[in-house]
Amino acid sequence: MTVLTPISAKKFILDNTALMAPPHVPEIRLHLADEAHDLWQRTEDELTEIGLPPPFWAFAWAGGQGLARYVIDHPATVRGKRVLDFASGSGLVAIAAAGAGAAEVTAADIDPFCETAIRLNAEANAVGIGFDGTDRIGTDAGWDVILAGDVFYDKSFADLLMPWFATLKARGAEILVGDPGRSYMPKAGLEPLAVYEVAVTRALEDSLVKRTTVWRFA
Repeated sequence: MTVLTPISAKKFILDNTALMAPPHVPEIRLHLADEAHDLWQRTEDELTEIGLPPPFWAFAWAGGQGLARYVIDHPATVRGKRVLDFASGSGLVAIAAAGAGAAEVTAADIDPFCETAIRLNAEANAVGIGFDGTDRIGTDAGWDVILAGDVFYDKSFADLLMPWFATLKARGAEILVGDPGRSYMPKAGLEPLAVYEVAVTRALEDSLVKRTTVWRFA
């Protein structure tokens, strides 16, 4: 694959993933990598050649699984509301929100593969989700709820997110974050809502189970 198009992206995803349920969210099926280490390494090498990012969309990360679990178990969090799933990846959290009765769900991710991956995953779960491939940091489209899983893995990224989240919170948006103890998770201004023990793959994480907390910006 030398040129990314919707057709080539779909073929790449279907060739390199299988439709399966994340362990902590068995209600949802996603096109995920079968053998995490092999796909991660191979796609990193291949995609680097054409200037595309690693395939985060091919894995159900712990923070996203925890956040999706919380939304499914507490549907009033999103029911009837406009929801942004920021840095959506596979679309797992967006799918959970749509299934829980959100009035409108937008999955946002700047990875060009994600539009195709999220469309395929939404179709597999019979839900409708909008996609936004632009950088939403610093913007405000009037969302009622912003959901973000596994976003505090990088300091420079976290430094951009915090003032944006603070601005959204100040005007009344609800902001929920799923985080398994990433290095740059804020230490203050957060209320824990739930804690889960989420099974993950050792090829991508430092353990087989990640203690994952869903936080609300207070």
